[in-house]
Order: sequence, then structure tokens, then C-alpha cells
Amino acid sequence: MKNGQNSRQIGDRGEDAVCEFLSRHGYDVVTRNFTIRGGEIDVIARKAGILAFVEVKTRKYGALSDGESAVTEGKRKRLAAAAEYFLNKYYPGGDYPQCRFDVAAVTLDNGRVTGLKYYVAAFDGSRR
Repeated sequence: MKNGQNSRQIGDRGEDAVCEFLSRHGYDVVTRNFTIRGGEIDVIARKAGILAFVEVKTRKYGALSDGESAVTEGKRKRLAAAAEYFLNKYYPGGDYPQCRFDVAAVTLDNGRVTGLKYYVAAFDGSRR
């Protein structure tokens, strides 16, 4: 890969940028890379009592597809399952905070962040 960056390093750079963005906008980052079997939440952040489960998609400048289109129905279901596990683990008894699912699309050019789009409440995590 260009500049010797592998996919994990590119993803980490995008997540770093999103965490910096969230911090600048008054969020507290609760955790990163919360993983369960079959799913992962890139960033979990809190602001004003609301928990945001954030999916971060990072692409190199000029990529054939954008990050937003990579958040498929299957990906959304896996995120919802991971969020449900997180809530049950850290909020026993079902006294859950208000939650939402956000998406961040990051563009890198030569390892430098050149774009960041942040979508608040990008999708509904309810199971149908």
C-alpha cells in the first residue's frame, strides 16, 4: 500500500481523527474498538447523557467507493448487536441511556486527513 500503510493503520488514523473531532465538539470518548464475536463498534462516545455508537469508515483519496456506502444493512445489524451487548454489560438492569448510531467518513491523502463527514443518527438500530 502507498506510504507503507496497511488497512489497520489507515483505519486507526481515521478513528484518531474522529476521536479528535468528537472531543473538540464536547464528547467524551468512552472506548474504542469495542469487540464482540461477530461485531465491533469503532468508537463509543457520550455527550449530554446520549451515547453515540460510531462507525468509522476511512478511505484513501480517490478510492472507488465512499465510506458511507460501506455501512450496509448487515453491518448495521452487527453494530446494533454489539451495542446491545455493550448496554447489557455496562448498564445492568436495563436502565439504558439514550443512544444513537452515527457514521463518520474519513478521507486520507498521503496519510493526512483531508476530509471528515460526520452523520448524527445515521441509522436506526432497532431490530425489525
